[in-house]
Amino acid sequence: MGSAAAAAFFLVVAVNLACSSVSGTVVSGKRSFSIDYKNNCFLKDGKPFQYISGSIHYSRIPQYYWKDRLLKMYMTGLNAVQVYVPWNFHEAVQGVHNFTGDRDLEHFLDLANQTGLLVILRPGPYICAEWEMGGLPAWLLQKPNIILRSADTDYLQAVNNWLAVLLSKMKRWLYVNGGNIITVQVENEYGSYFSCDYNYMRHLQTLFRFFLGEDAVLFTTDGNTDREMTCGTLQGLYATVDFGTDTNITEAFNRQRRFEPRGPLVNSEFYTGWLDHWGDQHAVVDTQKVSRVLGEMLTMGANVNMYMFEGGTNFGYWNGADHDTRFRSVVTSYDYDAPLTEAGDPTEKLLAIRDVISQFREVPSGPLPPATPKFAYGFVTMKKVGNISDLLSTLSPLGPVKSKYPLTFEEMKQYYGYMLYRTMLPRDLSEPTPLISPLNGVHDRAYVSINGVFQGLLERDTALVMKVTGQQGDTVDILVENMGRVNFGSKINDYKGLLSNLILGKDILTDWKIYPLDIDGAIASGWPHSNSQKSVRSPQRNPPPGPTFYMATLQTNSLTWDTFLKLNEWTKGQVWINGVNLGRYWPARGPQQTLYIPGPLLSATQPNNITVLELEGAPAHLRVLFMDRPQLNITAGKS
Repeated sequence: MGSAAAAAFFLVVAVNLACSSVSGTVVSGKRSFSIDYKNNCFLKDGKPFQYISGSIHYSRIPQYYWKDRLLKMYMTGLNAVQVYVPWNFHEAVQGVHNFTGDRDLEHFLDLANQTGLLVILRPGPYICAEWEMGGLPAWLLQKPNIILRSADTDYLQAVNNWLAVLLSKMKRWLYVNGGNIITVQVENEYGSYFSCDYNYMRHLQTLFRFFLGEDAVLFTTDGNTDREMTCGTLQGLYATVDFGTDTNITEAFNRQRRFEPRGPLVNSEFYTGWLDHWGDQHAVVDTQKVSRVLGEMLTMGANVNMYMFEGGTNFGYWNGADHDTRFRSVVTSYDYDAPLTEAGDPTEKLLAIRDVISQFREVPSGPLPPATPKFAYGFVTMKKVGNISDLLSTLSPLGPVKSKYPLTFEEMKQYYGYMLYRTMLPRDLSEPTPLISPLNGVHDRAYVSINGVFQGLLERDTALVMKVTGQQGDTVDILVENMGRVNFGSKINDYKGLLSNLILGKDILTDWKIYPLDIDGAIASGWPHSNSQKSVRSPQRNPPPGPTFYMATLQTNSLTWDTFLKLNEWTKGQVWINGVNLGRYWPARGPQQTLYIPGPLLSATQPNNITVLELEGAPAHLRVLFMDRPQLNITAGKS
């Protein structure tokens, strides 16, 4: 640190530590939380307050484990948690709201309150979070020209309806109303979005004030650049910044000061780790760097939220994706190299953070809650159920929609998972003939079969052509996988399915039968295990390539401990345990090799139903392995 930087650093420290000498007065019995612009700090009940917080996403952790994770965060020395609310998690179908079970946000807030943790709420409506479409519901895309995250009329109407439901529920949880929510973020890193629409931000500000009242502390969070802070901030919303371990802290907080000359220093996302995409090296952030930078920020009197403190899991289809030069899907594990692992276990990083925090505030005495027990249940051999093309009466009970040209997932009102497009070869193809997606219209992967025989695949941005042979009238089945919608940047209007025509040689393929697939509904109802006598076929020596279902059961011998499923030599697909969608596996691309299975999903007394949809090719041994530890860091190359 040079002398000028050192002088700036100590100036900021001096200004912010002045806060600690303030003595506030409180009206007896009245709770308050506010910003002290004179002394550059928050005031809680009239007294200077500095939060040390960690991000935790209730949508990525089974409800059964919420209390365990919150207690571990509290015992680390945190006095607050930061929470995103994913709109699409609660309103997957327009107008139908779900706040039960794993979606019971108020129960989560109550548990945090019981644990002694304040809450920094981030209700969006957009959240990013490496979550499918940044938390926005895909049904918004039924309006083909909608401009998301703007003052677009259709978008604002949907936002108004949602926030009227959500914020009405949240008002009683504000600290000033007896709850534990101290601050509420408006939108999320809006400065990184192209539209820079101040009318949109003003509209949100008005909505938040209407539902939460004038006393609620509203804030924005933006990346550490002038452009992002310019477009993401708005007068009347307290401007905060986010940055990681490789940033010059003084410069970052000086940037916050240019947009917010007085008030507390706040890093709303201090990155303890990072996300993984399929095909990446597993991201790791050095523990010593995290400890050092955290200590420096706390010394300055800054308020810090660590993103993430526990990452959790992108169960089901909830993972997001990025699109910079090409589409890159986020892996199922959201471990994030965070202080608590995906399975909620304390790490060396957590212990180092606890040591740092103990220098600034009293850390609760007593040992940390232990890691949840893990068990290696061993090998299970799967049995083939059938090729997906042969199971359409079960998986698509309403049958196909006929259309001359392909329809998207959104037009079919099936927003997640898989759909099957069927047509016929228009002529004999004696020579291998190119099947092309000339407008890069496969979103995101298409598995192509002719007369039930797998031919290969097309993939968004990377594989736009393949070759096929066959006879006129042969059945062409194209199973299209939605790999998760883009959650960041200008490409969040991410339609799925076949977005444009496929061309075979010189012919445009037409006259499609499009099958929406309710795979999750069928499996949740007990299929394929419930009718296994008629479904399971005699095993073949080599499993056929292409989209195929497999099933088995796991006996746990009275133990229901957490475990990790490894699909060694399987290629790519989806797994369900007892009807619950665990997420995607793709060991052929990596780096994630195991899927986390929370113990509460397992039965101690009944056989546990395992269902696998393998999309490309299963190994001859058909074995899967239940392990007592994860493998998240093996990149196997392209598949």
